[in-house]
Amino acid sequence: MISSVFIANRGEIALRIARAARDLGVRVVAGCSTADLGSAVGGVADRVVHIGPAPSRRSYLDAAATIQSALLSGAEAVHPGYGFLSEDADFAEACAAEGLVFIGPPPEVMRRLGDKSTARAAMTAAGLPLLPGAIEPIQDVDTARALAAEIGYPLIIKAVAGGGGRGMRIVTAEAGLAPAFEETTATARLLFNDGRVYLERYLARARHVEVQVLADAHGNCVHLGERDCSVQRRHQKLIEESPAPRLPAELVDRICAAAVRGALATGYVGAGTFEFLVGEDGRFYFMEVNCRIQVEHPVTEMVTGIDLVQEQFRVAAGERLRLLQSDVERRGVAIECRINAEDPVRGFLPTPGLLEEFVPPGGAFVRVDTHAHTGYRVPPDYDSLLAKVIVWAPDRPAAITRMRNALAELRVTGPGVHTTAAYLDAVLADARFADATHHTRLLDDFAFTG
Repeated sequence: MISSVFIANRGEIALRIARAARDLGVRVVAGCSTADLGSAVGGVADRVVHIGPAPSRRSYLDAAATIQSALLSGAEAVHPGYGFLSEDADFAEACAAEGLVFIGPPPEVMRRLGDKSTARAAMTAAGLPLLPGAIEPIQDVDTARALAAEIGYPLIIKAVAGGGGRGMRIVTAEAGLAPAFEETTATARLLFNDGRVYLERYLARARHVEVQVLADAHGNCVHLGERDCSVQRRHQKLIEESPAPRLPAELVDRICAAAVRGALATGYVGAGTFEFLVGEDGRFYFMEVNCRIQVEHPVTEMVTGIDLVQEQFRVAAGERLRLLQSDVERRGVAIECRINAEDPVRGFLPTPGLLEEFVPPGGAFVRVDTHAHTGYRVPPDYDSLLAKVIVWAPDRPAAITRMRNALAELRVTGPGVHTTAAYLDAVLADARFADATHHTRLLDDFAFTG
């Protein structure tokens, strides 16, 4: 087992990693920016190291400073969490060059799967279905127009280097293609320093279904089932659940088998997520791979009883998977709601500030992953995720009821601070979510007045 780990992240995921490491007897070093020096992970870590000022580009996104801090701390490994440097192949490679174990897939695998073009080519070779569209990046508007005429509208233009719902435009008719192409290219160049884009057919009423995989360096891979992430706002997930409701078991089996096939074909190592779209006709299509732990990983843990972060540590230490596919059993239903410090009434405007009161919900089968507490000051410098509320129940109606009760218990107050809890409760109460007829466009016409 790894002896010590440097956590190159912040917030709830840093605390989650620290707790998993301590349960394994691993020494924990937390890298914190100036804004996070008093954060909750410091109370769990064996040591806190200052890695830079509040702006993320000078702290959590500064690969050189992070590696130097990890080396000076005496850590053996680096866990990147999600976001920031977690899917940066150059960072993973630099860690290895300095003798640090990077807790994630090999750099060459990250490069291959992080690039949407090469990822799509690899999945095509592995036999996974893709939506009609381009495998290679589209070089100009004329090429895009010719392909669009072939595959039809609506379509979506995506940045090859994109992720997290950024760098994409939906086009419903030919008149909007040229401006959308130029805008997506410019946005991709600005956000990712890579202006390459591709396009594919757009499914307007799709389900977003992802599969959690675990793979080791010895050629073994299992899946831990699927999650439904269809409740999204501007391609950002808000509610996740496992298993995906109202999907035929045979279809789920095929999607999960495809994810394992894709992982094995690309030499994947570690915890990863293969994401798919499922159309109204029941056909599914590969979308992308996330080469890291996911924000929504707790719902899989709740239905399987498997600690995904601990498994990441074991695989990174070179151990073989302790699980066969037949060992993975799922029970009941788990739902996760992301509680953001945002005001839904004002267009989800972030609302940083002092938390005069923070009381998380409790009770049987309620889990709260959070770094927040009474007296915590939500900084304006980072993502607005404040907490994740996760519940488990024997069936979906009971899980929805338990989640709504948990959200009602949650108390967050402070000058100017708002959260998305009431908004999420309204979504849970919507008949389309309750009967699982929802899709990725559910929130487009969702009315909420606070």
